[in-house]
Amino acid sequence: MRRATLILAPWAAIVALWYAIHYSGLVNPALIPTPHAVAARFMELARDRLPMDVWMSTRRVFIGVTLGIVAAVPVGFVLGWYRSMRDFIEPLVNFFRALPPIALIPLVIVYFGVDETAKVVILFYASFFSGVIVMYEGIAQISPIYVRVARTLGATDAEIFAKVIVPLTVPHILTAVRVALGVAWATLVASELIAAQQGLGALIQNASSFFQLDTIYVGIICIGLIALAMDLALRFATRRLVAWQDRIA
Repeated sequence: MRRATLILAPWAAIVALWYAIHYSGLVNPALIPTPHAVAARFMELARDRLPMDVWMSTRRVFIGVTLGIVAAVPVGFVLGWYRSMRDFIEPLVNFFRALPPIALIPLVIVYFGVDETAKVVILFYASFFSGVIVMYEGIAQISPIYVRVARTLGATDAEIFAKVIVPLTVPHILTAVRVALGVAWATLVASELIAAQQGLGALIQNASSFFQLDTIYVGIICIGLIALAMDLALRFATRRLVAWQDRIA
C-alpha cells in the first residue's frame, strides 16, 4: 500500500493542480481543458483514429531507435575502446549531435521525399548520436583490470571479448537504448511534420490548426505514457540481464 501510494501520489497531485489552475480564474478556462474533458475526448478518439495513430508513431520510433542503436553500438565501442579514434572522431560526433533534428527536415525531404523513410531517418539521426555518446562514455570507463586478469588466467582475445567485454558492455547498451528512446519520442512530433497523415505528432499538429486543445492534451499524454511504458520495460529487462552488477558492487 505504501509503495502504491508513493507511485500514485504525484499523479494525483498533478490532476489536482490541473483542476486548481482551471477553476482558479488566473487563466482563461478555455485555454486549459479539465482532466475529465480530456478523458472524454480520449474515449472519442479511442473509438476513431487514436489506435492507428499510436501504432504508427510507435512503429516509427521502434524502427528508428532499432536502426540507430544497431549502428551506434559498434561506433560507440570503437570510440570508447580506441582513444586515438575517439580523439579523431569525437568532435564530429558532438557537432552533429548538437544539430536539432527539426533543422534537418528540409534536407531530409529533398533527399528522402515525404514518405515513411524520411520520418524514420529523422528518428534514426536522433537515436544514433545519443546512443553513440552513451556507448563510448560507458566503454571508456570500463576498467582495464578485467582484461588484464583474463589475460593472466590464459584467456584468448576471442574469449576476452565474448566473456569479459560483451558482458561489461550490456549495461551501456541498455542505457543507450533507454536514452535513444527518450530522444526519439521527444523528436517524434518533429519527424511527423513531414507530411504525416497519421501518428500522434500528426494528431497534435492537426488539432493545433483547429484550436482543439483537448485533442492536443490527449496526444501529449499518449506520447508520455507510451514512452514511460517502454522505459519501465527496459528497466525491468536491465534488472534481469545485469543482476550480476549488484553482486560486484
